[in-house]
Amino acid sequence: MSLKRLFTEHPDSVGESYFEHMGVALSFAGPLIAAGFAALVHAFLPFLCVTTASATVKRLYARMTNRAPRAVPQAKTDGMMAWDPVI
Repeated sequence: MSLKRLFTEHPDSVGESYFEHMGVALSFAGPLIAAGFAALVHAFLPFLCVTTASATVKRLYARMTNRAPRAVPQAKTDGMMAWDPVI
């Protein structure tokens, strides 16, 4: 497998460019890092951040599973649908 393919195969499969996919992934990474920090705080101080991590995970799960499909050019996926990074 070529080096370029390693970086583009998955983004292509969801109808995104490398940089579009990077943006979507980073838009999930920030809230996940914050949720992890909230869970860490909650582990030591259970009266703080009681629902922060779980609410963040639920919100991101809903966002990921409700993404609108977007058509991918015929040559790339044989007419299959992909996911639109815009929610």
